[in-house]
Amino acid sequence: MMRYTPLFAAAAALAVASPAAAHNHGPHEHGAHEHEGHSLDHVLAMSHRDEDRARDQYRNPAETLAFFQIEPTMRVAEYGPGGGWYTRVLLPWIGSQGQYFAFQAGRDPAEDGSTWPQRFTTAVAQADWSGSMPVTAFESDAIPEDVVGTLDRVLIFRSIHGLLNGNRADAELRAIRTLLSDDGMVGVVQHRAPEDASYGFANGSNGYLRQSDVVRLFELHGFELAGSSEVNANSDDPANWEGGVWTLPPTLRYGDEDRARYEAIGESDRMTLLFRKRD
Repeated sequence: MMRYTPLFAAAAALAVASPAAAHNHGPHEHGAHEHEGHSLDHVLAMSHRDEDRARDQYRNPAETLAFFQIEPTMRVAEYGPGGGWYTRVLLPWIGSQGQYFAFQAGRDPAEDGSTWPQRFTTAVAQADWSGSMPVTAFESDAIPEDVVGTLDRVLIFRSIHGLLNGNRADAELRAIRTLLSDDGMVGVVQHRAPEDASYGFANGSNGYLRQSDVVRLFELHGFELAGSSEVNANSDDPANWEGGVWTLPPTLRYGDEDRARYEAIGESDRMTLLFRKRD
């Protein structure tokens, strides 16, 4: 289950038309000026990430974004930002010099008639860590014309299995290719199954995918592998859990019986891949 972080809590509250929960900054307050032109290391140390920082040891944001060759002046899109863990890194880092985008597959409006882009941008605007930086959010079946072919990077964190499970991989990867500039690239972090895992285990239903299958999937949709990294690897994860990746932190779906064992392993073993568009 996704932890209710400030961004996610605000979006959920907007969806049911109830007030968003207040966020406690910790020892000091910060405003828009604190985000302007700061280094990634500075952003990672900001107080709005106090609750997020425990995951840095597993998600390695500085090393991951460096591998993806991201500069703060770029136009960068995050696919399916979910609870906003990476949003709270990317927007303060990129928003003052480049531009941050967020998008996901099209979904039906909420009961109040609002769409996901409306709820997302409102939640970000209300978050005190956003510094009122501009955010463009859209659904992949309604891409703004002025965004087509202009993005430097699209980032997909732990979501490829969801695209396969929802039969959306073909449409979403086509949309992503449309969004990227000619020299644009896609950065992927994904739970990794052993290469000898069966199709029944590594088809996405357990959250894990074989790295070779992810590479082939992107090749089929007009990309080529530009590089791979082991920055998010975890050799302590056997990646064979009966309950899938959700056995491990941060979900810990299966209660307290083996909680200490799962917490000692940490988050899943992950592939980290960089793809470029090909002709």
